[in-house]
Amino acid sequence: MNTTRSGPSGDGPLTAFSTPSDVEFRAVRQFDAPMHLLFDAHTKPEHVQQWMTGPDGWTMPVCEIDLRVGGAWRFVWRRDSGSEMEMNGEYREITPYDRLVTTESWGGPWPPTVNTVDFVEHDGKTTLTMTIRYPSREARDAAMATGMTSGMNTSYNRLAAYVAASQIERAF
Repeated sequence: MNTTRSGPSGDGPLTAFSTPSDVEFRAVRQFDAPMHLLFDAHTKPEHVQQWMTGPDGWTMPVCEIDLRVGGAWRFVWRRDSGSEMEMNGEYREITPYDRLVTTESWGGPWPPTVNTVDFVEHDGKTTLTMTIRYPSREARDAAMATGMTSGMNTSYNRLAAYVAASQIERAF
């Protein structure tokens, strides 16, 4: 298993990235927030659009979530230049506030994946573990070569700031 860490300089939070098997990619990050806030931040469009925007210069103008097993989700990102990218999938498992399992499809040459997000809380802090299962090692390695760890870490930094904001408790 390969493990790398990515995060802000200094002593700020880090996201640990690893490849626990030939077809899996994993990101682990601890947040200073209860798991119900993180679960809601992953399942309510008004929250997802605030943090899951990836690299600077991108927004998420479309965020559709039908939060039920078998329900669909669809996200569209837009770059400052106007170019867009989209992904979609279906909810396979929803266990509030512990776990989400979804499919994910980027279309084109990218094969669909199965993504599992687990939320574990201890003393008001939540460890989020996202495991992405690809159909092959080649597909996993191609996805990793896109710079996805940088985009994920940037989004997780935004998520940490978002759930830490004093008004967030009222928003949820």
